Amino acid sequence: MIFQIQVLVLIGIIISAFFALRFKDLIASVISLAIMSLLLSIEFYILQAPDVAIAEAAVGAGLSTAIYVIAIRKTRRWDR
Repeated sequence: MIFQIQVLVLIGIIISAFFALRFKDLIASVISLAIMSLLLSIEFYILQAPDVAIAEAAVGAGLSTAIYVIAIRKTRRWDR
């Protein structure tokens, strides 16, 4: 049962990483990266590393996402 959940989480990580690269909108890409980081923290928890999972969720999904969003909001877009 755990193996199937682990495979589903890994497939989700790969899909969200793919969408993070393919999106043209930066905010959508950052949200996809946050989802990838959240799924990665779930994977760490499944692999019985709860301290790494907590750190990944806090830094990866929380702090870096907030920094990216703030940086994107402070810049302007180029329209041709």
